[in-house]
Amino acid sequence: MPVFRPFKAIRPVKGKAKEIASLPYDVMNSEEAREEVRKNPLSYIHVEKPEVDLPKDVDHYAEEVYQKAKENLDKYVSDGHMAQDDKPMFYVYREIMGDVSQIGLVGCTAVDDYMNNIIKKHELTRAVKEVDRIKHVYTCAAHASPVFFTYPHKDEIDAIVNKTAEKTPEYDFTADDGVKHTLWLMDDVKDIKAISAAFQAMPYLYVADGHHRTASAAKVGLRLREENPNFTGEEEYNFFMAVIFPDNQLFVMDYNRVIKDLNGHTDAEYFELVKKHFDVVEIGKTEYRPESIHTFGMFINGTWFKLTAKAGSFDTKDPVKSLDVSILQDNLLAPILAIGDPRTDERVDFIGGIRGLSELEKRVNNGERVAFSMFPTSMKELMDIADAGEIMPPKSTWFEPKLRSGLFIHPLH
Repeated sequence: MPVFRPFKAIRPVKGKAKEIASLPYDVMNSEEAREEVRKNPLSYIHVEKPEVDLPKDVDHYAEEVYQKAKENLDKYVSDGHMAQDDKPMFYVYREIMGDVSQIGLVGCTAVDDYMNNIIKKHELTRAVKEVDRIKHVYTCAAHASPVFFTYPHKDEIDAIVNKTAEKTPEYDFTADDGVKHTLWLMDDVKDIKAISAAFQAMPYLYVADGHHRTASAAKVGLRLREENPNFTGEEEYNFFMAVIFPDNQLFVMDYNRVIKDLNGHTDAEYFELVKKHFDVVEIGKTEYRPESIHTFGMFINGTWFKLTAKAGSFDTKDPVKSLDVSILQDNLLAPILAIGDPRTDERVDFIGGIRGLSELEKRVNNGERVAFSMFPTSMKELMDIADAGEIMPPKSTWFEPKLRSGLFIHPLH
């Protein structure tokens, strides 16, 4: 029975949300972040990537960087740009990107649920990235940005969320990238109790995006328990902030691949090897976006090809091995191009679908050797793998639109 409970957010005062809200820390590099704060001095990037306020040669994992994040977070409050709500509540958060609209809830989930696998995961985490987020959360004494969860949609939750969304919103703005963000306050006690009860009736919650932030939030909670042996379990550090959307509203995009070389093969050798496990059809100059599972686009030498996985080339009964990202990895990237571990191999790069297939063409035309367009992983595939206790290959999903950081912060004390 998952815990989902209200909290007293620190958030922008009215009129400041658009200026403060920023993209998450992991979708821009430091140079892009520095440009962001030049254009918008109030951007929450000051907390997400605090190296923007330090010399360019600073080690991004130095203690002074995390201390600067804490200093910047406190300054938003002391300067009157943010304030903490005086009572716990849920927050209804809607994002609209073109034809895609998703509306969900912001609240707190439990460290114990993460440790006991009530919160289901589908990705491995890397220790170095965990350590970074642990330091950030611990030093800031806050969950400065949310994790992104999902659940099998429930009509009773939709009804309460939609009722709240009929009220006047607290924030309503369109970001520079065209995504519209709207936030409502759910402070009705009956609605809050009904939401918490509805989530407690579910068997599991699922991490959609933000595995490192989720793992780090849980580990900070465990660390603070050790530092406070008389803890009751009700302290805020026993819970961490999540935005939870129903599964039927989420938009998963393709997560494409670009490879630097053909592993020493000539073009002819490479194509012969590919044809062992894939039917290959030349498309031409027109971008090819796969139209169904087990089909792939391949761009090489200025030409697009359609690849279709041959029957018998993968295990249809295995939820992981039958994923398209696994089929490409197991039958082409690993055996032909020698990409053994895509998490660490510098010869492969991953391009989120939001950047379009033209980005694949540009990369290959500028010197990389071959690119692959993918059919998006489905929410059913993600949840089936999580339910089976299995792990998806790296870079299997790309969710859009991205959550904005800085609209709600969960203090640990």
